[in-house]
Amino acid sequence: MSSAVLRELAGTEPSAAGTRLLEDIRHAKRIRLLRAVLDAAPPGPAADHRALLEEAERHAPGPVHDVLQYPATGLWAEETLHRLRTPGGPPPDLGHLGSVAVAAALRAGLSFKAVLKPVQGRIALPTLGILRPPGPGPYTLAEGAWDPADPAALPLHTLPGGRTALDDLDPYRAPGAGPAAVRAARRLTARGHKRWDTQWTGALTLLARYDTARAGEAVQLLRSVVPLAGGARAAGATVPAAPGSVLARGQAPPALAATLVYEVQHGKLAALTDLIALHTADRTPRHWAPWRADPRSLDALLRGTYARLALAGYWQRAALYGARGAWTHHARYRTQVAAVLPGLGAAPELTASGREFVGAMAVAERAMDETAPPGDHYGAARRVLSRDRRAWSETHPTLSVARPMPGAPYPPR
Repeated sequence: MSSAVLRELAGTEPSAAGTRLLEDIRHAKRIRLLRAVLDAAPPGPAADHRALLEEAERHAPGPVHDVLQYPATGLWAEETLHRLRTPGGPPPDLGHLGSVAVAAALRAGLSFKAVLKPVQGRIALPTLGILRPPGPGPYTLAEGAWDPADPAALPLHTLPGGRTALDDLDPYRAPGAGPAAVRAARRLTARGHKRWDTQWTGALTLLARYDTARAGEAVQLLRSVVPLAGGARAAGATVPAAPGSVLARGQAPPALAATLVYEVQHGKLAALTDLIALHTADRTPRHWAPWRADPRSLDALLRGTYARLALAGYWQRAALYGARGAWTHHARYRTQVAAVLPGLGAAPELTASGREFVGAMAVAERAMDETAPPGDHYGAARRVLSRDRRAWSETHPTLSVARPMPGAPYPPR
C-alpha cells in the first residue's frame, strides 16, 4: 500500500484508489477463507459441491464471485472453518456449502443437478432468497429451479437505487452466537419492505445532497443491509466476518444516513487492518472514549475515533446546506475526535503505519477549521466533554485520560 492511499483512507474521504484497494482486500480474504474451508472439509458431498462451484466459476465468474463475496457467505465460512478446526465442538454446517454452490450454478446459468437437504423446511440460496420444497426429505435442484414468481420461493428484497439487498432471509445474515451475537429481525412483511425502501431512499437522497462522494461509497461498498430486531440498543453494527454488510434498525432518513456513514467507516477500517497492522495493543479496556462510560481498548478507541471523524465531516457539509441541528452534531463529534487524537497518536503500541494513519486523521480533523460553525457550538461541545471527562476520571481513578500534546487543537478552537 502506498502512503498516499493510506493517508486518503485515514482522512475517511472516499477515493477511487481507496475503494479499489478495499474491494481487492475483501476479495482476496474471502477466496483464502473459502479455500481453507474446502481444503478442511472431509470427503463426501462436500467434494461434489466443490466441483459444482468450480464448474460454475469457469462458466460465469462474475455472478459466481458475487455469491462467494456475499456478506452472509463470509459469516458462514468463518463459523464453518472454526468448527472444522475445533474437535469436539458443534458440527460444521457443510450442507450450506451445497446451498452456496447451487446459488452460484443458478446465477451462472449452468446446466446441473444437485441434491440438498432442507433445514427446517427451507433451502437458503445466497443472493437469491429461500426455497421451500414441498417435502421434508432431500430435494433435487437443477437449472431453472429458481423462479422468484414461484409461491415456493421467497426472493431476497433489493433496496431501491442499486444492488444492495435488504437481507431478512439468509440464515447467516448475522452472527447468532458468541460475543458478536446480534438479534436480526425475522422476515419482514411487504409493508416492512416498503417502509425500509422509503427510509433507504430518503437516506441516500440526503447523503447525495450533503456528501455525494459518501453516497456513492455507501452504494458501492454495501452489498446488504440486515434489519435489526425491535428493541435493538444500537442504531447499527458491522461484523468483520461479513464485509459489505451493515446491521441497522429502521430509522428516519437523517438518522439512517448518519448510521450508514458511521458503519461504512467501520467496514473500511476492518478491511484495511486485514492488510496492515496499525497497532500491537491487546484488547484490555483501559482508555477513555468521550462517547462511552466504560473504558475501551486501543483498537476500539481507534475504530470509534475513525468513524466519528467521518461523521464530523459529514455533518459539517450537511450544516453548509442548512440541515437542521447539523452544526450541533458536527461540533460534538469533532470535539470528541480532537480530544482523543493526541493521546491516540502518542500510543506506544502504534506501528509505523499506525502513526502515519493517526497523523493523517489529525490533519483531516484540523482541516475542518476552514469552515467553523457560527456562535458557540464548539464552546457548548467543550463544556459537555469536560464534564463527562471529569466524571469518567472519578469513576476510573486508576486509568489515565489522554492529555493534549503541546500545540494540539484540543478540543477544536
